[in-house]
Amino acid sequence: MGSDSIECVSSIDGMDEEDTARTQSSKPHGGAAPPAGIAPSTSVHELLECPVCANSMYPPIHQCQNGHTLCSTCKTRVQNRCPTCRQELGDIRCLALEKVAESLELPCKYYSHGCPEVFPYYSKLKHESQCNYRPYNCPYAGSECSVVGDIPFLVTHLRDDHKVDMHTGCTFNHRYVKSNPREVENATWMLTVFNCFGQSFCLHFEAFQLGMAPVYMAFLRFMGDENDARNFSYSLEVGANGRKLTWEGTPRSIRDSHRKVRDSHDGLIIQRNMALFFSGCERKELKLRVTGRIWKEQQNSDAAVCMPNLCS
Repeated sequence: MGSDSIECVSSIDGMDEEDTARTQSSKPHGGAAPPAGIAPSTSVHELLECPVCANSMYPPIHQCQNGHTLCSTCKTRVQNRCPTCRQELGDIRCLALEKVAESLELPCKYYSHGCPEVFPYYSKLKHESQCNYRPYNCPYAGSECSVVGDIPFLVTHLRDDHKVDMHTGCTFNHRYVKSNPREVENATWMLTVFNCFGQSFCLHFEAFQLGMAPVYMAFLRFMGDENDARNFSYSLEVGANGRKLTWEGTPRSIRDSHRKVRDSHDGLIIQRNMALFFSGCERKELKLRVTGRIWKEQQNSDAAVCMPNLCS
């Protein structure tokens, strides 16, 4: 990738630098107080907290001969020794505590992020695995980044830590240049994060083998949940010499990893031979210019949105 270069020129759609700065400097949600009247008793909640991982315990709940408890996952981590008194754990179940758990209703653990839901103890895990308020994983492609957070936090993280370009506007223009067009190694790039309609979108470009054929692929991801992503559409276009390829679709949520999107082929796919044709007859250097635009699906005739034929 050292010999590859990427340029981006994005048009501006009515937002000045001050607006952009405000968007990029947003901070993650603070720890809001739990909803009134639904927070569990502190003493009961502490009883159900595993002393090793600090997560809520679910059956089977284990205990030692002295009555100290821990979750089944952590039982193997402590080599069958009680982390409190160091006695051997054996296979004793704390049935009384399991009964207490059955009687509780608890708020979602993401209540501080805005989730108002309350669930019976045993339904909570399933909800939390799918909760729309749960933090997002960092969407950066090309590295295993473990950072999680809300969208404003991740936008700042991408800008400051991954040095991803930030642009405002619903149209974009990227140029990809590769000095040796005969080589297509597996490579991923997150080219840009766009601020458009008060939302953030990630543009990706990948080179990989599709079967035996080397291909390039460009696609867009929405920084938010799938239901909100459906409110937007985007188009991509690449071409030269009187030919062009176009793609139009709905951006995928960053809940789906960039690898999952790539493997589903949900984007603009360019075969290498076509890419070389777009680069010119000499084929000494690969040059691809990918242009695109984002628009909001119009809900009614009075909605003031940036439709494709109005973006420039």
